[in-house]
Amino acid sequence: MSETEGYKVRLEAFEGPMDLLMHLIEKNRIDIYDIPVAALTEQYLAYLESMKRFNIEVASEFLVMAATLLYIKSRMMLPKPPKEEEAAVEEDPRRELIERLLEYQRYKKASAVLAEMAVAQGRCVPRAPMAIPAKRLPPENLSAEALWKAFLAARAIRQELTIPQAIVAHDEYRVEEQMEQIMERLAGHEGPLPFAELFAEGSRDELVADFLALLELIRRKYIIVRQDALFDRIMIWVRDTEAAERNEDEADVPG
Repeated sequence: MSETEGYKVRLEAFEGPMDLLMHLIEKNRIDIYDIPVAALTEQYLAYLESMKRFNIEVASEFLVMAATLLYIKSRMMLPKPPKEEEAAVEEDPRRELIERLLEYQRYKKASAVLAEMAVAQGRCVPRAPMAIPAKRLPPENLSAEALWKAFLAARAIRQELTIPQAIVAHDEYRVEEQMEQIMERLAGHEGPLPFAELFAEGSRDELVADFLALLELIRRKYIIVRQDALFDRIMIWVRDTEAAERNEDEADVPG
């Protein structure tokens, strides 16, 4: 054997005296509720002696546990009282040690679970919270269902004038005429016209005709109906006249 070679000695490292005791109990398959204190004490002291032999500093807590084991061993070696005095016999001197070992065992299992969770979380890279953009509706060409709901909401807010007597006259409203009125109103209005303002006045029949006229104007692409954000006001714009006329001519040409 060369000078550079030598004996390799491996001593298991333990976090504390309880960890060493649990190792000896598991290694020798000892029943934790019926510990052979004499044999366990001998193995424990042998391990401490091996640490001193290899110039490993023995922590004071290991020495305290060694003294505890020797104390329990001495109590176990005391002569037992006669049978008639068994009722007065004090509790098992190993009881406190057993309770401490059981508690340590629970903490060790919990630490193993936490260690596994730490490893799993270590694979994840957190990032700073990011702003979630607000959900928006399409900028234009709202669906007929959305417009219908807006129309019903405008009608619910507005209170109709009630006539105490029977209706003697019934006005008829043509969709084409209401389309012209809406276009004239948009032309005379500065900027976009709010959807709800279009249905602020008029009888039920007139409002229904206005709504149908609005849908027809959208179909012919004369106007733009837009809602910039969810639950925001619906606004109406007039499209470019020349483009609207071209779209209407294309719509009238048979396919």
